[in-house]
Amino acid sequence: MAKPIYILNGPNLNLLGTREPEVYGTETLADLEQRCTRKAEALGLAVEFRQSNGESELVDWIQEARTRGAGLIVNAGAYSHTSIAMLDALLACDVPVVEVHLSNIFRREAFRHQSYISGAAKG
Repeated sequence: MAKPIYILNGPNLNLLGTREPEVYGTETLADLEQRCTRKAEALGLAVEFRQSNGESELVDWIQEARTRGAGLIVNAGAYSHTSIAMLDALLACDVPVVEVHLSNIFRREAFRHQSYISGAAKG
């Protein structure tokens, strides 16, 4: 079986659908997981979809994706702007890494304009 695409979601993304819907919309994390799974299946791919509020658990999953995954999509949430530990783990990843956000970080508060994660992302 082919290696899955890891989709990792950071802190507070478990609150999607209820937390600041004017910024993040009304779709839940379960809704996003279903959409990602359906799209992956249509492309003949599998996904490993996970969410954690803990930085260390996300780092562990990034390290796991190095050998068990075909690629990595990461929405690090607030850790995008603070986590050098996640950056270091991503830099050690040999699989393609794509960073995503649910809002335009450049139209938000100034502290959100910097993403450490971007330094390791291919897109």
